[in-house]
Amino acid sequence: MFSEFREAVLILISTPIYLIVIGAEILFSAWHKHKNYSTRGTIENFYLMLMNMGLDILMRGFCLLILNYFFQFHFFEIKSSWLYWIILLIGQDFLFYLLHTVDHYCRLFWAVHVTHHSSEEFNLTVGFRSSVFQPLYRFVYFIPLSLAGFEGKDIMFIYSATQIYGILIHTQYINKLGPLEWILSTPSHHRVHHGSNIPYLDRNMGMVFIFWDKLFGTFTEEKEPVRYGLTENIKSHHPGNVVLHEWNAIIKDVKKAKSLKDKFMYVFGPPGWSHDGSKKTSVQLRKELNPQTHH
Repeated sequence: MFSEFREAVLILISTPIYLIVIGAEILFSAWHKHKNYSTRGTIENFYLMLMNMGLDILMRGFCLLILNYFFQFHFFEIKSSWLYWIILLIGQDFLFYLLHTVDHYCRLFWAVHVTHHSSEEFNLTVGFRSSVFQPLYRFVYFIPLSLAGFEGKDIMFIYSATQIYGILIHTQYINKLGPLEWILSTPSHHRVHHGSNIPYLDRNMGMVFIFWDKLFGTFTEEKEPVRYGLTENIKSHHPGNVVLHEWNAIIKDVKKAKSLKDKFMYVFGPPGWSHDGSKKTSVQLRKELNPQTHH
């Protein structure tokens, strides 16, 4: 009951914040003729959110069941309430960083996540442009938290709370934030993440904290103007194509591949991998741009 109360409080707090800041951003963009919003793009963002939310609600009970199952085998117990929530926040953000990195470097999961990146706009509603099928597997990454002594309802709550922050950094109207840039994933860092510029591809994966990217070599500072969207933007904005276009591309590539190894790589290799070099991964593109780059 208390868990449901906390979730309700999150919704009550976040909903008016979203309405105010999105409304303000739309008005500011229109007033200055920045054209950061389009009707089609905004509609896409919200129907993708509704699809994701519907699946998330359906999966919630199952996810809680799995997390609670592993919790019975936990091998730590944190008695301090403050320490419990601080470690949970940091641990959850690290595991989300791993999930997010896999989503970018394994094409099977990129096919799910690509919907979030397929917008050529960047505004607060893009934060709602959800990876529709991610609720089907996201909970697996959080099982280590259950084993470390965190209850399933707390894991799911802290994820929902950090999502609020993750949505609010989808804006072009906040510049660099000084010392906070060293610790937090800021709007500047996240603009880079949504860039299709070669230096920006697959960079800045953190949701709340940016030090994971700095620690594991996936950090890039915002320097050149960001070009939003994909390296090859989608041509059809039919809802089915927006959600499934990368799956269709995978099927086509698997069919044309002759060896089992190539078929495997087209599914589980990095996005852009090709057996004949006709397409390039982000790593290959960066090496061509700068031969000194090795990651």
